[in-house]
Amino acid sequence: MIYLLRHGDAEPDQGAGDAARRLTEKGEAQSIAAGLAMARLGINVDTCLASPRVRAFDTATLACRALGVPVESVDAIGYDDYDSLELAAGRGDTLLVGHEPDMSMEVARITGANIKMKKGGLAILDRNILKALLRPQDLAAIARN
Repeated sequence: MIYLLRHGDAEPDQGAGDAARRLTEKGEAQSIAAGLAMARLGINVDTCLASPRVRAFDTATLACRALGVPVESVDAIGYDDYDSLELAAGRGDTLLVGHEPDMSMEVARITGANIKMKKGGLAILDRNILKALLRPQDLAAIARN
């Protein structure tokens, strides 16, 4: 299984460049809710790979607290084209945390589904099938229950 999580809501560039953009309070709440929802859904992640950009790495860190998984920074997720299947190979069930439009393009490439990932949203892929696309509000509702 591959899980694609788009980073949470982030502040505008404060002059330090796009890579340094931090999560807003809303983005932190989205990230925490994503991890709690995944845990409540019984999702077991073996590996978490994240873009090194601050907003994505922080999203991964907050989400993975509930999953008990360390976060590994992967430059390709933040700065290059990447293949989720290739990155996840041999790593078990993998959570990738990154950016648009790359996340939606990966879902389309792997499954053929034409989607748009929302900030803080989660796509669940089983081989070449899109099993679920959860919006941040869906994840928050699951996390609350």
